[in-house]
Amino acid sequence: MSRKEDICSCTIIHEDLVQAASSQMLPPEIINKLSELFKIFGDPTRIKLLHALKCSEMCVCDLAACLGMTHSAISHQLRVLKAYNLVKSRKQGKVVYYTLADSHVTAILNTGLEHINE
Repeated sequence: MSRKEDICSCTIIHEDLVQAASSQMLPPEIINKLSELFKIFGDPTRIKLLHALKCSEMCVCDLAACLGMTHSAISHQLRVLKAYNLVKSRKQGKVVYYTLADSHVTAILNTGLEHINE
């Protein structure tokens, strides 16, 4: 498709469509929260961490070995993911294990994969 085919040349406003879309527009605070959530998924390291945790619960040492990164780098990214409620942790003795926060995170990852593989 050429660029010219992407540009609408009509000047008619379809009031019914505009009204329907406007009436269902999300409030600004929800749009901002959703935008921030999608920014978190914009980092390749975080996607790798989430994908690894989709497979099983893991500690920082396991994740660092899996991704070939330092413990410090993994811990930093896990703090970000935890702040956005995408992962949760539990402590067992001296070891902290991480898992995906809930099934929504798995669904977001799976839907994203389906979309790019279409």
